Formats: sequence, structure tokens, C-alpha cells
Amino acid sequence: MSANKNRDLIREEAIRLGFDHVGFSRAEFLEEEAPRLDQWLSNNYQGKMSYMERWFDKRLDPRLLVDDAKTVVSLLLNYFPEEMQSEGLPKISKYAYGKDYHFVIKEKLKSLTEFIREKIGEVNGRAFVDSAPVLDRAWAKKSGLGWIGKNGNLIHPKHGSFFFIAELIIDLELEPDGPLRDYCGTCTKCIDACPTQAIVAPKVVDGSKCISYFTIELKEAIPLSYKGQFENWAFGCDTCQDVCPWNKFSKPTSENAFLKRNEFSSMSYSDWEEMTAEIFKEKFKESPLLRTGLEGIKRNLKFILPHGEKPGQ
Repeated sequence: MSANKNRDLIREEAIRLGFDHVGFSRAEFLEEEAPRLDQWLSNNYQGKMSYMERWFDKRLDPRLLVDDAKTVVSLLLNYFPEEMQSEGLPKISKYAYGKDYHFVIKEKLKSLTEFIREKIGEVNGRAFVDSAPVLDRAWAKKSGLGWIGKNGNLIHPKHGSFFFIAELIIDLELEPDGPLRDYCGTCTKCIDACPTQAIVAPKVVDGSKCISYFTIELKEAIPLSYKGQFENWAFGCDTCQDVCPWNKFSKPTSENAFLKRNEFSSMSYSDWEEMTAEIFKEKFKESPLLRTGLEGIKRNLKFILPHGEKPGQ
């Protein structure tokens, strides 16, 4: 079977499984990304995310992750919600409205891998969903699925940036797609809007200043110097995406697992504060919020409340 036919088969099946966009690139060393990653780490932009310092070489070369790797298949899955949170509530990042994407995407990748082996033959490889040293956005860009915006996110020209990114790294030779040009132009809306000035230069995000880092990744106390800057974000932050003009093209996800939980529609500060661990585990089973945990969310809520104000005021 020809390489082009194989590409078409994989793309068609991925779309049938629910992925929105599929791209292909050669599994090779990411030469352009190497100095950028090295500089980013040298500047300590990873903060307390020490895992970013590990596996430097593997992050840049997929052949160190998969023996005889030939192709990186990049896949996008839209998570933009049809229904937003009500105004005035503690804000939750849109990616966390529904079921944890790791569970959803892993099942789809498992099915896609089985399909490839059934239709094409003995193809070896690994699936990745934000859980291994893979530079997702770099591969998606290389696969022609968009460009890297000034906020560091991948932007698709027709559907914006509210996408999860996943990969299959396989030992099957396929014709690569070419990258797209950058269409951000002179726009700096994401840089200007960042509440903590975490976007220190176009396409360079100081992770140690990002609200998502503080509210999700950081396990210790949030520095008091950032008090009053979180704009009501209790878990993650979408500000740089919300202001991006390209996201006017975002369409609601067709993945039911990502639909907003009813709990978000009415949960106030006091509702969160009074919640027990048992109720939290029951309400948010298989939710991304489990990553931070109830105590972490309560810490975040205390931090974003103005001085002297109590939950429920």
C-alpha cells in the first residue's frame, strides 16, 4: 500500500474517532527548538516544575522515545465549550470543564493504533498525551496544524487555539506536511492582557509567573507579591486565549466528555469552601481538578479573595 494511501487511511480514521485535525511530520531532531528550550530552562522559567529539566534530549528527538521512529502523527481535539461559566464565580479553565482529557484521548489513540495495525500491518510506536517528554506544540506546528502564537499556544487558522494536542510516534514512513506561516502579525493582545505579565517576549512564557502554574502546578504557598492579580482564576487561566482574535473562529466541541459539568453553573466561593473531600471526589471523578485537589483549590480561593473578604461575600 502506498505511503499516501496510508496517510489517508490514518487521517480518515482519526477524524472518525473524533479528532478535529491531523498532521504528519518526520521523526527527527528538533533543531530549532533545542536552543529555545535550553534558554528557557536557563532562565528558570520552569519554576518548580523540575520534570521539565529532565530528558532534555528525548524532548527534542522522538527517535530516543521510539526505536526506528519515522513519523510523528499530531492530532488536535477541540475542547471549546458551548456553555461558559456564569459571571462572578471562581473561574475554571475551559479545558477542565468536563472529563480529564487524558482518559478521553488515550482511548481514541488506542483505537487508532489498533486500526493502523489491522489495516496497514505491523507498525510499532507509542501514543503520547501530555504525559511524556514530547514537545506537543512544536510537533503540531511542524505537522502544519497551525503556528505558535505570541502566547506560546498553537493557533489553527480556522479554529483558534482551544485544542488538546496528542501524538503517535511510529516506525512507518509517511509523507510529511509542511508548516504554516505565522499570522499573528503585529497583534500583542495576549501579551497586553496577561494578568501577571508572564509573556515576557513574543512566544516566550515565563511559566513561573503564569496563573495556571500557580493554581495547578505549584504545591506550596502562592507568593504574596501576586495578590490581586489573578482576576478570579481558581484553576488555570484562559486570558491570553480569550483575547486572541483567532479564537473568534472557535466552535463548540463535539466531544460529549468535555461538556461542562452542571456543578460549575452555580458553585460560589462558599460552596467550594464548605465542600468536603468525599463530596469533591464524588462530584469531580475523572476531572482535571483532581490534579490540584480540593485543598489546592481552597488555597487558590483564599488567595484570590480580596484582603479581609470572606467566602460568600
